[in-house]
Amino acid sequence: MFKLVKQDSGVGKVSLVGAGPGDADLLTIKALRCIQTADIILYDRLVSEDIRSLFPASTPAFYVGKAMGNHCIPQEKLNELLIEKALKGFNICRLKGGDPFVFGRGGEEMLVLKQAGIEVEVVPGVTSGIGAASYSGIPVTHRGLSQACTFVTAHAEKTLNIDWQALARLNHTLVFYMGLSKLPEIHQQLVAHGLAADTPAALIENGCRKEQRVFTGTVSNLEQLAKQHKLQTPTLVVVGQVVELAESLHWFGQLTSENSEWTQLSA
Repeated sequence: MFKLVKQDSGVGKVSLVGAGPGDADLLTIKALRCIQTADIILYDRLVSEDIRSLFPASTPAFYVGKAMGNHCIPQEKLNELLIEKALKGFNICRLKGGDPFVFGRGGEEMLVLKQAGIEVEVVPGVTSGIGAASYSGIPVTHRGLSQACTFVTAHAEKTLNIDWQALARLNHTLVFYMGLSKLPEIHQQLVAHGLAADTPAALIENGCRKEQRVFTGTVSNLEQLAKQHKLQTPTLVVVGQVVELAESLHWFGQLTSENSEWTQLSA
């Protein structure tokens, strides 16, 4: 049974909250406050167990996540659920992995809610393109190596519409979200459009979590690395010269460098 706490208007508020990439210590103070004070929590697949352990026992929490080819609730139905519960007076914490506005459909949900006259706030979170890279000893920018970084989603509802020629010529760090199943295409397209096949690259599995694994190699052997080490989602793909720093700057989790055959486990 939901506990009903109405505002003066009788309409609840929806907080689109970024949970960050996994480590509960990376939650912002505001994100934690939203989790602790909500009437209902609706959370996504990439919200870690450590963060879920912070949910108040008295607050109803419902999984509404999506995996490739497996949506427990269609986005349209989720939008309807958010509207329905907010109109009944519930204050909702809509908890998303990473940041709500970075490949998180936060903008889509906010548009629908605002059109329904519902108050919405956004609580930014640490996106995995920065958080997981940092926990892997890979700075996405570094003086003398990379003056910029581009985030790219490798997942699309139908066809992947990416300007590969532009990406291949940027000469800075590329970070691909949801790219594990697209490794052959990432390799083939980047090299076909001019990126050197020996460009350093990394695969980061379960970034910012205790089971984090990082594998470094080159663009040309990413698929081989993923198969050899049986990587699973979520896995982030980083391409660029900054990956060369991973071994020197390694401080968390497991790192395996295919170039040096060096493996270390953090304490």
